[in-house]
Amino acid sequence: MTGQVQGVGFRPYVWSLATRHALAGFVCNDSGGVIVEIEGPTAQVEAFLDAFPRALPPLARLDGCDVEEVSARGEARFIIRASSMHEGASSPVAPDVCVCAECLQEMRDHRDRRYRYPFINCTNCGPRFTIVEDVPYDRTSTTMKGFVMCDRCQREYDDPGNRRFHAQPNACWECGPRVWFARGLDEAQGAHPAQAAGDGAIAAFSEAVAAGRIVAVKGIGGFHLACHALDVEAVHVLRQRKGRGDKPLAVMVRDLAHVAELAEFDEQEAVLLSSSERPIVLLKKRDAEKFEAAMDAVAPGNDYVGVMLPYSPLHFLLTERVSPLVMTSGNLTDEPIASDNDDAIERLAGIADDFLFHDREIHQVCDDSVVRCLADGVLPVRRSRGYAPMPIPLTGPSPRMLAVGGEIKAAFCVTKDRYAYLSQHIGDLGNLETLATLERSVRHFLNLFRIEPEVVVADLHPDYLSGRWAAELANATGLSLHRVQHHAAHAAALAAEHRLAMSDVMVACTFDGTGFGFDGAIWGGEFLQLNGADAIREAHMQYFPLPGGEACIQRPYRTALAALYAAGIPWDERLPCVAACNMEERRVLRRQLERRVNCVDTSSVGRLFDAVSSVVGVRQRATYEGQAAMEFETLASRTTSDARPDRYDFSLLPGDPLRIDWRPLLRDVVTDVLAGVDATEVAADFHIALARMIGDVCQRIAERRQTRLVGLTGGVFQNILLSEMSMSELRKRGLQPLRHHLVPPNDGGLALGQVELIRRKTASV
Repeated sequence: MTGQVQGVGFRPYVWSLATRHALAGFVCNDSGGVIVEIEGPTAQVEAFLDAFPRALPPLARLDGCDVEEVSARGEARFIIRASSMHEGASSPVAPDVCVCAECLQEMRDHRDRRYRYPFINCTNCGPRFTIVEDVPYDRTSTTMKGFVMCDRCQREYDDPGNRRFHAQPNACWECGPRVWFARGLDEAQGAHPAQAAGDGAIAAFSEAVAAGRIVAVKGIGGFHLACHALDVEAVHVLRQRKGRGDKPLAVMVRDLAHVAELAEFDEQEAVLLSSSERPIVLLKKRDAEKFEAAMDAVAPGNDYVGVMLPYSPLHFLLTERVSPLVMTSGNLTDEPIASDNDDAIERLAGIADDFLFHDREIHQVCDDSVVRCLADGVLPVRRSRGYAPMPIPLTGPSPRMLAVGGEIKAAFCVTKDRYAYLSQHIGDLGNLETLATLERSVRHFLNLFRIEPEVVVADLHPDYLSGRWAAELANATGLSLHRVQHHAAHAAALAAEHRLAMSDVMVACTFDGTGFGFDGAIWGGEFLQLNGADAIREAHMQYFPLPGGEACIQRPYRTALAALYAAGIPWDERLPCVAACNMEERRVLRRQLERRVNCVDTSSVGRLFDAVSSVVGVRQRATYEGQAAMEFETLASRTTSDARPDRYDFSLLPGDPLRIDWRPLLRDVVTDVLAGVDATEVAADFHIALARMIGDVCQRIAERRQTRLVGLTGGVFQNILLSEMSMSELRKRGLQPLRHHLVPPNDGGLALGQVELIRRKTASV
């Protein structure tokens, strides 16, 4: 049996069912899944097979079951055998899941021997992916191998009728991992003091954050940096020390009742918040004066805040005393998350005042997942803890591949047979430390899934660290290296997610901030036709120059001035973007544009958002990627005026590919800004015009290519306002719009598209 069948209570379930039907035989893990052999009267065997799929354990997922008739051995009883290994086979490892209700009840029961034990778990919950070193999933192949179970834990572990039968992280106060609190760096570097261990560590943490201190907390997949979310000064200090700028921070809240004080949520969002995956869910801030200053400090310039409920026993204990907590990734901005105690002391000492440690090793770093709710489901923004490394089924067999994704929001993907395994979020590959994390995780996945890749796939961009590493790997191993254009990979990721056949033609509207094009320009406003293994550029936004290339991302006013120059619009001092640029910089910038010195052409809708945001006066300098566009979306959603659906428009320039001219729209925006039109109206009307253009262009291409399928992909479609408007425009035209529900539309899903496109090319040969 294959699927998610290890570490999820599958063997005790089989044992219980076989025993109930008076059958003999065995069940065991192997590196390909689970093997079950049963013998007994025909009627009982058939009853077993009929009942088997009806009541699987909560975390189990059965993907395949091969049944073969063998000769009876005359076994007297049904047993659970030790695991076996078969070279080349592999079984999916379960993601880490939230502590279950039964374990929580025991943890809160003062009569229970695990009362307030911060590592309580059972077969139905707890860490999986982050502690697994190898398969089969046995204790000796996890980071729990150094913790010898006490007699009582061992009896539970050995009892097939017990909820903790073969629960590999099984432990208690007597024999399991410990937690301790270290106040200050000196204490962190020394032996942990007894008075701040165990439940005393929880109390010490609470006192520290209540006093405005920042604490580095070791969790399931790495360290968090925590402070009291209602302590505005502590939040500002955390931002300053971490180099976080204005980027939103996530908060962990005790329960749904307390979430309701901070944010609005519907039934779908409540289900997501409470799910076993426990992602960060982006919720609309509640208009409550009591928490306004705190929520503005947590997520400045944004109407949404990222909220999660506790997911580990330790988190439940922490939030019992203090809630809400800021819980942001334990790293300096752009560095990998710390996961080792010594590494945390070294790298987080300049940020954290205190440390909350434990001694269960983290084998795989895994950041929190982030999602948004849509009218038709869930939009993943970051796919990581709780979801990785769940397999994604492909529509056909695949060569064994390793795809390394892109440069920002990096995640890689490996394939085997008919499945793709997308990694957890790795981070932005702007430094060698994060690249080293990528390398370690790749080695782990290849070993875990018993994959020897035949093909390596990377982005087309010649300067991406991921691409350079992939090229070195291919050269060292003699593997073939394939380069896939960035936006073609986005389109293919959406096709793979929706299991489109090779014969399904899809128009892919692929909007993002940056992606290297075949002509050397920065693409990002693309309409592609995905047809089999081909991604054909049907239309794109009219190019404009970026002076300094991607340096404009940090200074949107430079992008705005370049767009004004390209549109022939004077640099009027009354425009906020012009006022933000001093005279000397303007002089240099104009000369740069006139002579096209260090300028690269772009069709990026992400950069167009930056430009219009700057023209309107929303954002002139960005402290994180996508800030100007996010704040522009927020502004648009706040409008109280009636929409002016025909106020702005794009024009179409003939050619192959078709070009979409944004310059008439920008002229009208400038006219409105100079006339004093409210910025919220301008922002809302820009979104309306963009969505209408998407509908018009997609309809034109779809009619020519005789298809109704239209995909919305790329990081720009994390903008829910634009996404919903575009879906509506497409449906009005009789088209069938598709968007992401399994992998992010941003570069976090890129590697899936890379393998899908090469799989299609291989299949078409």
